[in-house]
Amino acid sequence: MPEKTRERFLKAYEMASNTDKKFPPDVLLHFYSYYKRATEQNGFYIPPSETGDLRSAFKINALVQVKNLSQKEAEEKYIELVEEHIGKVPE
Repeated sequence: MPEKTRERFLKAYEMASNTDKKFPPDVLLHFYSYYKRATEQNGFYIPPSETGDLRSAFKINALVQVKNLSQKEAEEKYIELVEEHIGKVPE
């Protein structure tokens, strides 16, 4: 994994974690799915969900939508999302 992308991803994650901005649910799901895809260690993971748990269903759907991205692509998408909604991620 190129170090520059990884470093920017970690900076973007820090920015997202520390922002006071509030986001609509669809944007939060993108943050969640790109982060999970970029940081997974042992392949694609679908979390267990309780029957009728709508929140888990949305999370699972978001993960399925990014399953074909590489970890590097997910890092890049996460960086783009932070820059779109929070601000420029330092180089």
